[in-house]
Amino acid sequence: MEAIRMLQIATYVFALTALGGIIMGWIRFSTGRNPPSWLAMGHGFLAAAGVTLLAYAVFALEAPAMALVSLLLFLGGSLGGVILNLHYHLNDKPLPKGIVVMHAVISVIAFILLYMAAFTGG
Repeated sequence: MEAIRMLQIATYVFALTALGGIIMGWIRFSTGRNPPSWLAMGHGFLAAAGVTLLAYAVFALEAPAMALVSLLLFLGGSLGGVILNLHYHLNDKPLPKGIVVMHAVISVIAFILLYMAAFTGG
């Protein structure tokens, strides 16, 4: 499979992941409660699948350099997600809004770069 097609598939997976993230953010910010565990787990599993596809495209299929930057940012954003899940969500502590926002901002920037690499030849 060619690198650009793999990047496009990763983009679609991350778009689904982002939809879950938007729903979780809405729940956290509008109700003050944490989102349900099944939604957080689905979000994390989709993100891991997207990172795997992106890493394969970068390291095995010679994707554009912008895809590597996107991968590094997604990995950084994932660290925030892991902290939110393991330290706060699983211990029934409210998710800190600052970490939620930082996780989202990093992931949105990574998504934009991935989209540019996948659909504009970046």
